[in-house]
Amino acid sequence: MTITENIINLEKQYLLQTYKRAEFVLERGEGVWLYDTEGRKYLDAASGIAVNALGHHHEVIIEAIKKSATGLLHTSNLYHTAPHALLARDLCESCFADRVFFSNSGTEANEGALKFARKWGRAQGRTDKTGLVAFSGSFHGRTMGAVALTSTPKYRTPFEPLIGDTHFGEFNNLNSANAVINEHTCGVIVEPVQGEGGITPATPEFLAELRRLCDQHNALLIFDEIQCGMGRTGTLWAHQGYGVTPDIMTVAKPLGGGLPIGAILVKEAVASTLHVGDHGSTFAGGPFVCSVARAVLNYINCPEFLAEVQHKGDYLAAKLNDLATKSSLIDRVRGKGLMWGLVCHIPAAEIMAAAPRHGLLVLVAGEKVVRLLPPLIISYEEIDILAERLLAVLEELGITNSITN
Repeated sequence: MTITENIINLEKQYLLQTYKRAEFVLERGEGVWLYDTEGRKYLDAASGIAVNALGHHHEVIIEAIKKSATGLLHTSNLYHTAPHALLARDLCESCFADRVFFSNSGTEANEGALKFARKWGRAQGRTDKTGLVAFSGSFHGRTMGAVALTSTPKYRTPFEPLIGDTHFGEFNNLNSANAVINEHTCGVIVEPVQGEGGITPATPEFLAELRRLCDQHNALLIFDEIQCGMGRTGTLWAHQGYGVTPDIMTVAKPLGGGLPIGAILVKEAVASTLHVGDHGSTFAGGPFVCSVARAVLNYINCPEFLAEVQHKGDYLAAKLNDLATKSSLIDRVRGKGLMWGLVCHIPAAEIMAAAPRHGLLVLVAGEKVVRLLPPLIISYEEIDILAERLLAVLEELGITNSITN
């Protein structure tokens, strides 16, 4: 039995089968490349689901880990440490926020943001100001509160009843937003660029209208930037490209460079309604992970780096649009920066499954959308390789589909 077969068998025997994993075992990575136990090499256009913004084995992350490993790993939030205070300062200075609450994941960050919105609503002297609004195509996590604001039925239905007073409008539909946001609304949560929902950017008009409606009805606007934040769209935070400011922003995936961390960034008006004991976490904001996250944030939050992401995003967009002219399997292309979706005429899962045969790893975002989230450090030459390998995948599946049909 090979190493690969042994690991896969162990997974099937001992792990809860809630994931459908690919039939290979990843062993190491370098830059945008991953290698499996059989020596095969893959261009990683998934980035661990937008986590590995600096790719694999990046020197900044390695050095931060080495330095941090000689200090404290964990103390709990009962004590002060420098790394969490410094990271909180850097995050606040990067955007609209005045204060930060650290969590361990994106789902935890969204769960906390929803709790903060409910507490804020109560602080307005209104016990009926509890409504939470999200939109079609949304994905905000899998815990009971976060999944209640996730629109996809397959994520929600098996776990109902979920928390109450949640409402859904249609994404990018101004009339729908007007219909669901009212005086009973305490919080409105939205992704500036939807990830799981199909790589769908919000229109500037839609986000501006959400801001207006929240101001009109005295509700909090929450931007979920867990997937689209930290440079992914070409600005440090996706909302900065829209010129619309939220009251709360949740971040996570790329922040730790591969280590688990999330954060809820809030304005002082929100922070002032929260007091000792209102929320907490044993592991969140630990000195080790905060030190690494600070190194990642400060590396990405550089004008030259972000300008390169924009240029590479334009280059990748041109390559993908050219691909769409060459393959009848692609309907259209959409996205921003280095966050792109290929809307296809066949199930995206077929493309995701075929991609490793051509040395490429991609994701899906719904039934018919292939999701591309390459590391932000990808080179122009590697973008060329990505496009070439994706074309090879489409050509293989195009032939297969023409035979079966």
